Amino acid sequence: MDGRLDGGPRSAVVVGAGVVGLSTAWFLQERGVEVTVVDRTGVAAGASWGNAGWIAPGLAIPLNEPAVLRYGLRSLFDPAAPLHIPLTADPGLWSFLTRFASHCRWSSWTRAAQANIPLNEECVEAYDVLTANGVEAPTVDAPITALFTSAVSAQSLLRELERLAAAGQPVDHTRLSTTDLREQVPLASSVLTAGVRVDGQRFVDPGGFVRALGRAVLARGGAVRSLEVTGVEPENAGVAVRSKDGEILRADVAVLATGAWLPGLAARAGVRTPVRAGRGYSFTVPVREPVRGPVYLPEVRVACTPYRDGLRVAGTMEFRAPDAPLDEARVDAIIASARPLLDGVRWEERTDVWVGPRPVTPDGRALIGETRIPGLYVAGGHGMWGLAQGPVTGRLLAEQITTGKQPAALRAFDPLR
Repeated sequence: MDGRLDGGPRSAVVVGAGVVGLSTAWFLQERGVEVTVVDRTGVAAGASWGNAGWIAPGLAIPLNEPAVLRYGLRSLFDPAAPLHIPLTADPGLWSFLTRFASHCRWSSWTRAAQANIPLNEECVEAYDVLTANGVEAPTVDAPITALFTSAVSAQSLLRELERLAAAGQPVDHTRLSTTDLREQVPLASSVLTAGVRVDGQRFVDPGGFVRALGRAVLARGGAVRSLEVTGVEPENAGVAVRSKDGEILRADVAVLATGAWLPGLAARAGVRTPVRAGRGYSFTVPVREPVRGPVYLPEVRVACTPYRDGLRVAGTMEFRAPDAPLDEARVDAIIASARPLLDGVRWEERTDVWVGPRPVTPDGRALIGETRIPGLYVAGGHGMWGLAQGPVTGRLLAEQITTGKQPAALRAFDPLR
């Protein structure tokens, strides 16, 4: 574990084999660091596999806007609502929601939006770096088409895009007439009469991409192991990563990229910003004809993406334990809300029904950087945008780890804030 001549680390253990962890591992390798990735269940087993697959910087809109607070209060009494908060006696959840509510004001929203700008500006380029250098998985250029039942309803998204522009992130978009939206999305039902096309976006098969990223890390000399980590401690000039079965992995540095499970290990390292699982559901359905690109149904908060000759349908935000079992009622609620809006979808033939935990912070900002334990870093809390921002997060964090200097783009994400 002797340091390199330039003083940077030679070895790293990355805990978490999702898109954030594997991206960090890949970019550390790019800087000459020997990497071991460990995960309790394997590559792409968490939120990375079944999400909508959007690389959509234009729609990476912070959750903590005032309207979400009002909507959440109404949703408490509607079990079919897209936002589901179970009425449980979990004090940790209610503490988190109280902090989240305190950040549902425009000043906090603007701070989160401005913090995300560097990640959003570079997220597509970071994907291009990966795919140009051995990650054999395609990314597909396509606009995201948002569809609405009325022009009045479309104003909500248009106002959000205006606020993003005012915060410093203009988004290229076009209003669509009824005729235009039918040409763009032939599956749109007759109740949809207005649309907004958000240009400059991409999508991927998320599980396929993360598995290809894992193979690239292996091909570059890294190791990927199945271990459940129980603690990370400073040891000599490095860190010791302890597993449940008593094995110890030693390295110069370690990175916690465990998504919704981040608090269990990060809290011991002085990270006090809570992370909760905002669980999303998805499934795949056959369709009458191919879909050209992603479709967003903001009124019911459902995202649809072309996936293996069908359509992946994703939705809901459910605040439950990350390992809680799948709730079929949530799937039924997604179908009930989306069925009137899309024609030519064979809902009863759905496959790949999935639930995954998205790591949500109360202030809308991820946690990226060094902890109170020297040599221990965290990367997580991206909410719904972990797939889009994972590679650029890995690139910036690898820069900080190997140079010892915090990039300006990561200051707002300091995990010790």
